Order: sequence, then C-alpha cells, then structure tokens
Amino acid sequence: MLFNSIDFAVFLPIVFLLYWGVFRRSVPWRNAFLILAGCVFYGWWDWRFLGLWLFTAGVDYLVALALARTEAPSRRTLLMGLSLTANLGLLGFFKYYDFFLQSFVDAFTLLGRPIDARPLGLVLPVGISFYTFQSLSYTFDVYRRQLPAVREASTFFAFVSFFPQLLAGPIERARHMLPQFGTERRFNEAAAYDGVRQMLWGLFKKVVVADNCAAFVNPVFSAHEAHDGSTLALAVLLFAFQIYGDFSGYSDIAIGCARLFGFELMRNFAYPYFSRDIAEFWRRWHISLSTWFRDYLYIPLGGSRGGKARTVRNVLIIFLVSGFWHGANWTFVAWGAVNGLLFLPLLLRDTHHAMSDTVAAGRLLPSAREALQLLTTFLLACFAWTFFRAESMAQAFDILGAIASPTLLHAPFIADKKVLAFALLGIGITLVIEWLARERQYGLQLDGLLPMPVRRLVYYGVIAVLTLTAPLGGGEFIYFQF
Repeated sequence: MLFNSIDFAVFLPIVFLLYWGVFRRSVPWRNAFLILAGCVFYGWWDWRFLGLWLFTAGVDYLVALALARTEAPSRRTLLMGLSLTANLGLLGFFKYYDFFLQSFVDAFTLLGRPIDARPLGLVLPVGISFYTFQSLSYTFDVYRRQLPAVREASTFFAFVSFFPQLLAGPIERARHMLPQFGTERRFNEAAAYDGVRQMLWGLFKKVVVADNCAAFVNPVFSAHEAHDGSTLALAVLLFAFQIYGDFSGYSDIAIGCARLFGFELMRNFAYPYFSRDIAEFWRRWHISLSTWFRDYLYIPLGGSRGGKARTVRNVLIIFLVSGFWHGANWTFVAWGAVNGLLFLPLLLRDTHHAMSDTVAAGRLLPSAREALQLLTTFLLACFAWTFFRAESMAQAFDILGAIASPTLLHAPFIADKKVLAFALLGIGITLVIEWLARERQYGLQLDGLLPMPVRRLVYYGVIAVLTLTAPLGGGEFIYFQF
C-alpha cells in the first residue's frame, strides 16, 4: 500500500479510530491489532510474501528466547549464526541470486568458456532489506546482552510489522523501539497534530518534488544517447532532488504516522543537502542505515581502533556494503565506492568530524565560504548519484562523458516545460522552508520561527501547491525496490 494513494487515505483513519477507540484498554490487544494492520498494509501489495517477514520475525523471536536461556559462548554463537543465516539467506536469495549468477556467467564468457545458466527472474519482496535489518538488530542486541529477550510474542511481532515504517524504514533499533510496544500509550493531541504536519511535509516532498522531477529524469535517462550534456546534467541535478524528496518524504510520512499512534521513530534525514562536506552529508543522509552499519558492522570490525590503515579499510567496507545493500547491480557498488573515496581525504586529515554543528546557526544566510562548501558538497553528491541512477556502468560513464563535453553549453532539451516548472517550484519551496527550519526536526516545524498567521499561510500554501501540481498517477517510492 502506498502512502500517496487513495487506499492509504481510507486505511489510515480506520486503523487510527479502531486503535484508539476499540483497543485502547489492553496493550497485548493493541499490539495484536497493529500486527493485523501490518499484514493488511503489506499484503495489499502481495499476500504471498507475508510469510517471508513472518518467518524472519519468528526465527528471531525464537532465537532470542534461546539466547536468554543459555550462557555457553559456543551455543550463543551458534544461535546468532542461525539468525544471520535465516535472515541474510532469504535476503541474499531473493535480492542477489540472479545478480551473482549473471556475474558468474559473464565472467566465464569473458574467459572464453560460456556456460548455460538462466536467472530465476525472482520478484524482490517489497521492504525485505528494511525489515530484515530491523529484526536482526533485535537478535544482535539480545546476543550482546544489551536487551532482554521479549517473551510476549505480540510485542515483538508488532515491532517487526509496524506498518508506518515496514516497507522503507527508518530501520529502527530494537533497543529504542521495542520497549515502546510493551508500555501503555495515551493519545496525545499535540503529538498527533505534529505528526499530521510532518506527514503533510513528507507528502509534499514526494508528490510535488520527487514525482515531478521523475517525469523529467526518467525519459532522459532511458534515452541518454539522444541528449546533450546540458540535458543530462539537468537530469542528474533533478534526480538528486527526486531521490531526496522521495525517500526523505517517505521517512517524514512514516515518522508522522507513527506519532499518531503514540510512537517515536528515529530521525532518518537531517537536511543532507545543507552539508559542508561529504562526511557531514553521510551523517545526515539515511541516518538509520548509516548508524546500523556503524553499530553492527563497523564497530565489530574494529572501528577506528588499531591505526589509520585499519580505519580506512573499515570505512571502505562500510561504503561498499552500503552500496551493495541498495541493489544487485555494480552501479550501486560503484556509488558506494565513489562516496568512500570522497570521504577518505577527510578521514586521512582527521577532519571528518569538523562539521558537527548546523550550517549558519543563528544566522539567516550562510557566509560566502559556507555557500561554496554547500555547493561543492552538493555537486559531489550529484556526481555519485549518477552511478546510483544509471542502469549500467557503461551508461553512467556515457552520461558523465557527455556532461564533461562541450555539449554541456548547449541549451537543454525540455519536453514538458510545465513539469519542469512544477519540479523547480517544489524544489524552491523545499529549500526555503527547510533552510528556515534546519535546526528543527522537519521542514514544517516552524513554531517559534514564524508568527501563527504566517505559519498558517505556509501550511495552506503547501496544501494548495500540493493539490495543483501533483502529477496524475504518482509513482511508487524509489526505495521500495531495495
């Protein structure tokens, strides 16, 4: 079920009213109802794949109970290995089997020994990368004795199947989220109002920014050979805002929706395009995934302990794995590698933590130096996004080659001026509002920054632009494919 669909517009009020009206007296019954809502929400896409995340949750629930009953290190390691095998085995089979098979076939063909092996053409279950990592965080935390095993099945299954963030995160930590399902919750009108406002902002970024940008970007990338460098450069720039509006918009809707039910999800984006270097960008982009890899891969590998060479190795591993997590294509690995290489100079100079505050804090405008840093970081991110968006490495290099050619100076080809105008309008509104709110949790959190009449004007203006510029038949969220 899509957040930007009529189905969800009907589903959410029904679940909200039943949750607070019918199931308000019992925590177990509330959690059972949330599990049912999660099944409906996920099954709206394809009921056949419900068993996958129920299996994932079931394995981790039983493994955690077994971990709680044993102190033997060897047995605990075996149980953790079982959880890893079950979770990553399913993820690897559905997401990477065809990729590795095709890479294997291509390698033998290149060596002059072609083999006959056909991909299975598997359908990738929506959200599998997200709910797998979320469930794994639980067994990791129980294994490390940082969290007690949960005996109430409804509490744990509600945590894994919580519909606002089931399909595309944020990837919650069990230590943060799981206790919220075991406690009594009371309706908070102020929190609910704030949640609706954040949902509105997320919907604006998805529908006005991302979907209008996609209407320009997708045709250009699908026929990149026919376009000059200027058109391709514009498509790359718009894709940077498309993926930001799409994914941060989803996160805003998920976080705001969870607040309607009394839950607090972790922040997933902190205005990444207001970053002054790549290190700051990665502290602000997809925070739940970056910190997941930090907690469960980077630190176990040794983190920054053991000297600079080991730190460099661990950082590059994180970037490569992060790229590979996004999809079974060498372009994602290249995207991760490019970001890792851009990060390395900061790491080697020990300046990767230098930009830890908010840019131009307490000031309306950035300094000239800060503006140059913001622009440089954004352009570097766009360079990396080219690999992320390209369908192949050859296409990525063709696009970058065209952008670096004299055709960059040609007038770009614009097939639909209205779509481009809507996209630029949405980008402009987003940049202005989020710049004003850059020290807040999300764009429309303008309390204390603007007088109430002005805030209301902003809210009504956002709704008006959303209504007038929304493309017909808005698309799925990009991260559903991951």
